[in-house]
Amino acid sequence: MEIYKINKSINQSFKIITMEWYHYLAGFFAGAVLANFVPHFTKGIAGDAFPTPFAKPPGKGLSSPVVNVLWALFNLIVGYLLFKFSKVSSDNNLSLILFFIGFAFLSIFGATNFVNKDKI
Repeated sequence: MEIYKINKSINQSFKIITMEWYHYLAGFFAGAVLANFVPHFTKGIAGDAFPTPFAKPPGKGLSSPVVNVLWALFNLIVGYLLFKFSKVSSDNNLSLILFFIGFAFLSIFGATNFVNKDKI
Protein backbone atom coordinates (compact mmCIF):
# COMPACT_ATOMS: atom_id res chain seq x y z
CA MET A 1 0.00 0.00 0.00
CA GLU A 2 1.54 3.28 -1.09
CA ILE A 3 0.49 6.59 0.39
CA TYR A 4 1.29 9.79 -1.45
CA LYS A 5 1.40 13.17 0.25
CA ILE A 6 1.96 16.47 -1.44
CA ASN A 7 3.45 19.42 0.38
CA LYS A 8 1.96 22.34 -1.57
CA SER A 9 3.89 25.06 0.27
CA ILE A 10 7.22 23.84 -1.09
CA ASN A 11 5.84 22.23 -4.30
CA GLN A 12 7.62 18.97 -3.54
CA SER A 13 6.01 15.57 -3.51
CA PHE A 14 7.20 12.61 -1.52
CA LYS A 15 6.08 9.03 -1.08
CA ILE A 16 5.65 7.12 2.17
CA ILE A 17 5.88 3.38 1.58
CA THR A 18 4.15 1.08 4.03
CA MET A 19 5.95 -2.24 4.38
CA GLU A 20 4.31 -5.49 5.37
CA TRP A 21 6.10 -8.46 6.98
CA TYR A 22 6.46 -10.23 3.63
CA HIS A 23 8.39 -7.26 2.22
CA TYR A 24 10.98 -7.71 4.95
CA LEU A 25 11.11 -11.47 4.30
CA ALA A 26 11.58 -10.83 0.57
CA GLY A 27 14.40 -8.40 1.42
CA PHE A 28 16.18 -11.09 3.44
CA PHE A 29 15.90 -13.59 0.57
CA ALA A 30 16.92 -10.94 -1.97
CA GLY A 31 20.18 -10.53 -0.05
CA ALA A 32 20.71 -14.28 0.13
CA VAL A 33 20.00 -14.89 -3.57
CA LEU A 34 22.16 -11.97 -4.67
CA ALA A 35 25.00 -13.28 -2.50
CA ASN A 36 24.62 -16.64 -4.28
CA PHE A 37 25.11 -14.87 -7.62
CA VAL A 38 28.68 -13.83 -6.80
CA PRO A 39 30.58 -17.14 -6.45
CA HIS A 40 28.80 -18.84 -9.34
CA PHE A 41 29.41 -15.90 -11.67
CA THR A 42 33.06 -15.43 -10.72
CA LYS A 43 33.86 -19.13 -10.96
CA GLY A 44 31.93 -19.43 -14.21
CA ILE A 45 33.62 -16.54 -16.03
CA ALA A 46 37.00 -17.70 -14.71
CA GLY A 47 36.40 -21.08 -16.34
CA ASP A 48 36.39 -23.01 -13.06
CA ALA A 49 34.01 -25.81 -12.10
CA PHE A 50 31.93 -25.13 -9.00
CA PRO A 51 29.05 -26.93 -7.23
CA THR A 52 25.48 -26.11 -8.30
CA PRO A 53 22.11 -27.74 -7.57
CA PHE A 54 22.43 -29.49 -10.97
CA ALA A 55 25.65 -31.36 -10.16
CA LYS A 56 25.77 -34.99 -9.03
CA PRO A 57 25.39 -35.13 -6.09
CA PRO A 58 23.50 -31.81 -5.94
CA GLY A 59 25.49 -29.07 -4.23
CA LYS A 60 28.53 -31.33 -3.82
CA GLY A 61 29.62 -32.36 -7.32
CA LEU A 62 31.14 -29.84 -9.70
CA SER A 63 29.24 -28.22 -12.57
CA SER A 64 30.76 -26.76 -15.71
CA PRO A 65 31.58 -23.06 -15.96
CA VAL A 66 28.69 -22.49 -18.40
CA VAL A 67 26.20 -24.05 -15.99
CA ASN A 68 27.60 -21.81 -13.24
CA VAL A 69 27.19 -18.65 -15.33
CA LEU A 70 23.61 -19.64 -16.22
CA TRP A 71 22.83 -20.39 -12.57
CA ALA A 72 24.40 -17.06 -11.56
CA LEU A 73 22.31 -15.14 -14.08
CA PHE A 74 19.16 -16.89 -12.85
CA ASN A 75 20.10 -15.87 -9.28
CA LEU A 76 20.66 -12.29 -10.43
CA ILE A 77 17.20 -12.10 -12.02
CA VAL A 78 15.43 -13.68 -9.03
CA GLY A 79 17.43 -11.54 -6.59
CA TYR A 80 16.53 -8.38 -8.50
CA LEU A 81 12.83 -9.29 -8.57
CA LEU A 82 12.87 -10.03 -4.83
CA PHE A 83 14.74 -6.79 -4.15
CA LYS A 84 12.23 -4.78 -6.16
CA PHE A 85 9.25 -6.50 -4.50
CA SER A 86 10.74 -6.10 -1.03
CA LYS A 87 10.91 -2.31 -1.28
CA VAL A 88 14.33 -2.21 0.40
CA SER A 89 15.14 1.44 0.89
CA SER A 90 17.72 3.61 2.59
CA ASP A 91 14.74 5.31 4.25
CA ASN A 92 13.93 2.09 6.10
CA ASN A 93 16.83 0.86 8.24
CA LEU A 94 15.15 -2.44 9.14
CA SER A 95 14.78 -3.38 5.48
CA LEU A 96 18.47 -2.65 4.88
CA ILE A 97 19.51 -4.62 7.95
CA LEU A 98 17.48 -7.67 6.90
CA PHE A 99 18.84 -7.45 3.34
CA PHE A 100 22.39 -7.37 4.75
CA ILE A 101 21.67 -10.27 7.14
CA GLY A 102 20.42 -12.37 4.20
CA PHE A 103 23.52 -11.48 2.19
CA ALA A 104 25.84 -12.21 5.12
CA PHE A 105 24.05 -15.45 6.02
CA LEU A 106 24.44 -17.00 2.59
CA SER A 107 28.00 -15.68 2.24
CA ILE A 108 29.08 -17.30 5.50
CA PHE A 109 27.15 -20.49 4.67
CA GLY A 110 28.92 -20.69 1.30
CA ALA A 111 32.33 -20.03 2.83
CA THR A 112 31.91 -22.87 5.33
CA ASN A 113 30.06 -25.29 3.04
CA PHE A 114 32.40 -25.10 0.03
CA VAL A 115 35.73 -24.97 1.86
CA ASN A 116 36.54 -28.55 0.77
CA LYS A 117 34.90 -28.49 -2.69
CA ASP A 118 38.15 -29.43 -4.45
CA LYS A 119 38.51 -32.59 -2.33
CA ILE A 120 35.27 -34.18 -3.59
